[in-house]
Amino acid sequence: MTERKHKIGILGGTFDPVHIGHLILAQSAYEQLGLEKVIFIPSGKPPHKLNRADGASDGERLEMTRLAIEGNSAFELSDMEMDSDEPTYSYLTLKKLSEENPENDYYFIIGEDSLVDFTSWKNPKEIVKYCHIVAGIRPGSTDEKIEEIIEKTKKAVGGDYIHIKSPALEISSREIRQKIRENRFVKYFIPDRVYDYIMNNGIYKEQKD
Repeated sequence: MTERKHKIGILGGTFDPVHIGHLILAQSAYEQLGLEKVIFIPSGKPPHKLNRADGASDGERLEMTRLAIEGNSAFELSDMEMDSDEPTYSYLTLKKLSEENPENDYYFIIGEDSLVDFTSWKNPKEIVKYCHIVAGIRPGSTDEKIEEIIEKTKKAVGGDYIHIKSPALEISSREIRQKIRENRFVKYFIPDRVYDYIMNNGIYKEQKD
């Protein structure tokens, strides 16, 4: 009899800052797919965001993510991408996880916006070798629309895809950073602990050179 693998969710992202949309998507995947846990992996040097002039430091992003998931036993934080001096790619992270933990079955959680662009990612055919792709619907979309995107993506790069139900919130980290610089109200967009950390440390108040 084949031993049952552990079902582990992966949520990667810049998390600059982490917001309630990230947390709700992760919790939805955890509950609907019966995952054992969801690992949050803040990206080290995302290739599409190498020049984040208005962003937090790696240490600040890591700490904000830790504070956001604190108290939820289903969530775990990994800093595995933080040690790299080179741009970090999802296929390499998933390859490493799969090789080091063959007992795990990984579920890579992304939003519909990311699914639309998935075929343009670095080595998407490699990514789907190491995980199931879990997609949450975006605001204004429909079940039919996301299934169309899944079918198109599957034909292009292969893989196994799962569409989950998750509240579709129109929230972006970029918008939150902008609101903070303009002294506008953001408290309901991010967990209280993250909000306090940002305010106490003056993060995003001034754009860096």
